[in-house]
Amino acid sequence: MNFWQHPQKRSQLTTQHRSYRFRLNSLKGFVSLTLVGAILSVALAACSGGNGNNSAGETPSASPVAANKPNVELTLVSFAVTKAAHEAIIPKFVEKWKQEHNQTVTFKQSYGGSGSQTRAVIDGLEADVVHLALALDTQKIEKAGLIQPGWEKEVPNDGIVSKSVAALVTRAGNPKGIKIWADLAKNDVKLITADPKTSGIARWNFLALWNSAIKTGGDEAKATEFVTTVYKNVPLLTKDAREATDAFFKQGQGDALINYENEIILAEQKGEKVNYIVPDVNISIDNPIAVVDKNVDKHGTREVAEAFVKFLYTPEAQQEFAKLGFRPVDETVAQTKEVKDKFPSVKTLGTVQDYGGWGEVQKKFFEDGALFDKIQAQKKR
Repeated sequence: MNFWQHPQKRSQLTTQHRSYRFRLNSLKGFVSLTLVGAILSVALAACSGGNGNNSAGETPSASPVAANKPNVELTLVSFAVTKAAHEAIIPKFVEKWKQEHNQTVTFKQSYGGSGSQTRAVIDGLEADVVHLALALDTQKIEKAGLIQPGWEKEVPNDGIVSKSVAALVTRAGNPKGIKIWADLAKNDVKLITADPKTSGIARWNFLALWNSAIKTGGDEAKATEFVTTVYKNVPLLTKDAREATDAFFKQGQGDALINYENEIILAEQKGEKVNYIVPDVNISIDNPIAVVDKNVDKHGTREVAEAFVKFLYTPEAQQEFAKLGFRPVDETVAQTKEVKDKFPSVKTLGTVQDYGGWGEVQKKFFEDGALFDKIQAQKKR
């Protein structure tokens, strides 16, 4: 498969969009004929196919295409823990694009919690590219009309560009002997995690617990009993993953913390000593990438935005993700000795698709009145 080809669907949609815009501009030119004849001639030039330059008859959303500019700017909006990886990858893409197109690409970058980043884009942050913690967030932007349906099929791996697994962080020496997920249900164990109603990583944490029960032979009744017991051992639910980490490390609360494996690896690279276990039964924490169609068409940046997204799948970029703790999605990189030595093997790896995808998972577990709310109600009794 040639990943650098534009899909036919995308080309047709873009052509239709431009055709509509040009008809609108032509109409504006006709209405203003009696006032300024020059406007009509410019609009007619655009309607006939033109040379792509900006004209007085164009609407503000019809920006000149980036190919006609010596410099182009992309806005990347991503979840917090990808910052180090993107800062290593972006210069490589900028250099490659400059060599191939003689054009300088600059990046505006925004990092934060995946949920808050999603809301910011929907509320008007004009991202050209979004890299988020879970596909549910990307789907919210799609439902807001900013991303065209089918985005996950326009790049490899169903849109997943980075991934990790869940890890159990323990106190020094692991005094409670926590080795597997089932140990979190012990009476004397206190777990620190964020609230899945407000945190993307906390939804992954919940799913990791549920998955561990199902993949070890339990049915839904057993899985429900297990996660209910574990959450009874959670003394507080923090707003997000950062607050959970602070509660565990800075405030000394709890015996265990669930976190992304990549976060722990990055902390170790910064000189911190972290005691952790990657359970043999685990969940694949998959992070999608997508071009924000409405914004790239407004900015005239589709070509470079799509090229950047596809560059993230190359072995060169995937090696940078791996260096900073993300498990590579490129199999040639994943099979190298360096990567195999870096990441503990996981014998049984579940995915969100095993449970119907994020739409079903959200409805079953996290919507108001769903399973997680029922678990919390039992805690209060």
